[in-house]
Amino acid sequence: MAGIHITDIESAINWWRERSPSPDGISLAPEVKKLAEVYALMVYHHEPLCDEDSMPATAYQAWLKWYETTPDTPCIAICSTSQGDDLCKGCGRTFDEVQLWPEMSPGEKRETWRRITIESSAWRFNRYAERAREAQGAVAPQAERPGT
Repeated sequence: MAGIHITDIESAINWWRERSPSPDGISLAPEVKKLAEVYALMVYHHEPLCDEDSMPATAYQAWLKWYETTPDTPCIAICSTSQGDDLCKGCGRTFDEVQLWPEMSPGEKRETWRRITIESSAWRFNRYAERAREAQGAVAPQAERPGT
């Protein structure tokens, strides 16, 4: 099984903190406490990944609840692996990742998301960002009013 990156643990903690804030500024919601224990051990041992299989069940369930709020697939419906590319130009996944996606664990999916986000070479990350910038540039700046 895959490792869950420390940034995902932190995101899950923050997600739970928004949903179950501390009533007194000291105590933690049970989900936050369980995830924080995992996070603290990762920091203490300088570990960037937590093994998905050996993560305490209550912390893993809290993490899964956060995971359910994230997009399931990076697919943007422009799949070049169907055209023979080893790496999809649309989403950045490998041919195997595209094919095996339904069978992958949540940790494996998040591992893939992390890799393609760091690489940022797929159209998912650059083509649409370029189009958005172009669209913003097409809007003429508002003319200044006299006296402003």
